[in-house]
Amino acid sequence: MPAGTAMGERSDEPRSMLRVLTGGAAERERDSELVRAFLVGDEEAFEELWRRHEPTLLSVVRRYARVPEDARDLVQRAFLRALSASRRGVAARGAKTFPFKAWVLRIAVNLAKNHARDEARWRREPLEAVAAVEASSPSADEALLRRERERLVRKAVLELPRRQREVLTLRLDADLSFEEVAEVLGITRNNAKVCFHHAVRRLRELVGDRASAAADAPEGETP
Repeated sequence: MPAGTAMGERSDEPRSMLRVLTGGAAERERDSELVRAFLVGDEEAFEELWRRHEPTLLSVVRRYARVPEDARDLVQRAFLRALSASRRGVAARGAKTFPFKAWVLRIAVNLAKNHARDEARWRREPLEAVAAVEASSPSADEALLRRERERLVRKAVLELPRRQREVLTLRLDADLSFEEVAEVLGITRNNAKVCFHHAVRRLRELVGDRASAAADAPEGETP
């Protein structure tokens, strides 16, 4: 680990410099061109926007949606809302450039949070799912332990304070730099870094405590 780099933090300087040269403003301008083209009826522009951003959005919302169908629906809704916001920007003030990536990520995070809350996610796994793992996996115990670990992490992420959860999701799932996280959420880079490190520490505490409780619980009970 390089000197001065905190645990869980990656050095951003080389990557940020590269973005300045090959991305950043150029990426935003390309997004703006595609949005403007779509708004006048170019369907291929929408398809390119989708290809550029759909993988990142799926990575973000998957923490909040247990099934792929829900995640894909959240991404589609975020896209439509971001394009609607772009249309309003043109109508209201004749905007020529659009921070589309920041808009669509912010919308996706908000939709995903509401989805997780409204659907009361992270219930106990049904017996049918456990039986399917036992029947299909040569190492059923390992598979079940992995599923339980994933369940604990998902539950713990949803219990983080809102800002910490947003920063963690954008940093790890969307692979954004702290500068990009700050832009999406409208906060400072330093604030994004502080939230991230608090979130990582809190996650370790929550998951560690619950893993220990699960190991100590009587057979058949889930804490």
